[in-house]
Amino acid sequence: QVQLVESGGGSVQAGGSLRLSCAASELIYSNYCMGWFRQVPGKEREGVAAIDPDGITSYIGSAKGRFTIAKDNAKNTLYLQMASLKPEDTAMYYCAATQTRSNGGNWLWDSGSWGRGTQVTVSS
Repeated sequence: QVQLVESGGGSVQAGGSLRLSCAASELIYSNYCMGWFRQVPGKEREGVAAIDPDGITSYIGSAKGRFTIAKDNAKNTLYLQMASLKPEDTAMYYCAATQTRSNGGNWLWDSGSWGRGTQVTVSS
């Protein structure tokens, strides 16, 4: 499985910006759907944004208009540019990659690779 390493987390004030990076150990552009997830202790993990092999992006509602997911195929790196950050964006952010889809066409993230996470803390 591809190895993923996140970086770029930190502490910012509300309204600030951060760019998360996810370095992959192998080529990610051809077959992988890549995504960013976040989790707060005691709560379920939620998908924040994803980009499929064709470059089509999707976002959770609260991220639309504030976050941008992108990938640099030459650098095997996935990014999440986050702007207008809010305290409720505070979480551990994880990068994930999967090549597996269900019969219904949904990407199966639990069958893929995950990074160890990077903490984002937004203060009010």
